[in-house]
Amino acid sequence: MNKKLLATFAATTALFLTACGNNEKTGQTGSGKYADKQELRWTEASTLATADLSKATDTLSFNTLMNTQEGLYRLDKKGQPQPALAVKTKKSNGGKTYDFTLRKNVKWSNGDPVTAKDFVYSWQRTVDPKTASQDAFYFDGVKNATDIYNGKKDKSTLGIKALDDQHLQVTLAKPVSYFDKLLAWPLFYPLNQKTVDKYGAKYGTQSKYLVSNGPFKLTKWDGTGKSWTLVKNDSYWDKKHVHLDKITELVTESTTTSYNMYSAKKVDETLLNGQQVKANKNKKDFVKRLPTATTRLDLNQNKVPAFKNKKIRQAFSLAIDRKQLTDKVLQDGSEPLKGFVPSQMGNNPQTGQHFEDEAYVKKAVSFNLKKAKSLLKEGYQEENIKSLKVNLLTSDTDSSKQAAEFLQSKLESLPGVSVSVSKVPFVQMISRQSQKDYQMTVKTWQSVFADPINFLDVFESDTSYNTSGFKNAEFDKLLDQSENEYGNQPEKRWQNLVQAEKILMEDQGTIPLYQVAKSQLLRTNVKGIVFNPAGVPYDWKKAYISNEQ
Repeated sequence: MNKKLLATFAATTALFLTACGNNEKTGQTGSGKYADKQELRWTEASTLATADLSKATDTLSFNTLMNTQEGLYRLDKKGQPQPALAVKTKKSNGGKTYDFTLRKNVKWSNGDPVTAKDFVYSWQRTVDPKTASQDAFYFDGVKNATDIYNGKKDKSTLGIKALDDQHLQVTLAKPVSYFDKLLAWPLFYPLNQKTVDKYGAKYGTQSKYLVSNGPFKLTKWDGTGKSWTLVKNDSYWDKKHVHLDKITELVTESTTTSYNMYSAKKVDETLLNGQQVKANKNKKDFVKRLPTATTRLDLNQNKVPAFKNKKIRQAFSLAIDRKQLTDKVLQDGSEPLKGFVPSQMGNNPQTGQHFEDEAYVKKAVSFNLKKAKSLLKEGYQEENIKSLKVNLLTSDTDSSKQAAEFLQSKLESLPGVSVSVSKVPFVQMISRQSQKDYQMTVKTWQSVFADPINFLDVFESDTSYNTSGFKNAEFDKLLDQSENEYGNQPEKRWQNLVQAEKILMEDQGTIPLYQVAKSQLLRTNVKGIVFNPAGVPYDWKKAYISNEQ
């Protein structure tokens, strides 16, 4: 698999993890009693981009899909895949063949049965070049997937087939150690072909152009609006364990707005900015999470020829004081990065050393203005230029604007560097980034599962998310070996990934900034939310509102 990226731009708030509580109505055990009104009022930092699993690229879209749809597995509170639509899984052929027995009597919200054919249709649709899914490469481990989305084979040759309505067989091109975790990600969920065919290009663009097979249904979403609702899905096979009747989501780009709404008891959660963190960090409803989401600065070598110069890229990185950014500007608990891959992404299988420590290249994330100016001078001479005038593209959320203004100030401390800032809505920013329509941009990335490959594959030469033009043949070779030769040799695979990270940092293929903290206030009577720091952040399936604070 030569491009297995991670999951997507992080643009949503993370959530508090609490234990599931008592349900007197359904006989569940735990602590707490259910309030009469089971409604969660949630705030989001950006609008919803899509509800089409083949087209989704951002965390909010995937989070909506995870709560409104269902796949073979769901992740538990420890991030481990547990049976959902798959009631039995048999692996054979050296880990390359998966036989799934599907749950009976599962329905879509339109009444259609959910069958093995729905998985076949969904997977084939995603890898079909006509769909133009940016995430199709995640199927690289599945037989023929790479050739299909590259237009070399027909989608019917994909390694998935329905043996009958309740039996699904998947054939891999090679063993993939984390395949079970991928199957819990919405990209691998089924689709109702009748609905997709009915709505065509409109599918997933508004709530009325959808059907669901998960705990909730998406409603009141017109495709662009700043509010929508998830309502309990009465067709869901496990509806007895779904306690919330409704989740109302409201976009508030400013934490000042959401904080005031929280204080007025109009919402049950709010993300906090730095000043709000300081004022609330000792309160019982304060929550801090450190998901595997990172913010970085990408320099587009395709738009700005000077960025092809390694010394200029290094100069830009050395001009940035990351600790000042996190501690003095953001002040929200975010932490400076040691590299592109953040913490919580895995340990050495022999020594137990954390990946970010073993792959640390200090000079790639250090602040040294004197060295930065020296390197920039050399870079200018090599490129036969005397100055650089560049634009920085970012989103219009509070934290993004704060970071952009800080970066503008630091980069303009370099001789001859002038930086303008373009602040646009999040969805517009994603579109421009995917189209490589930027000179510099701030990107936030969230993993799908806890493995360094989930970050490193972003910068393979031919991956769809590598929009900045970075290319390194040795980097590509190391990742290719780790995925295609060392799938059953964990130590060799690990060392390849460590070396790849070091190459990326030595070459300053990107400029890591900080690991994103999600500090927030959450009502203490909101219980049972499952939070996953290394993937799609929060699962509301068993969440509920308690009578007890």
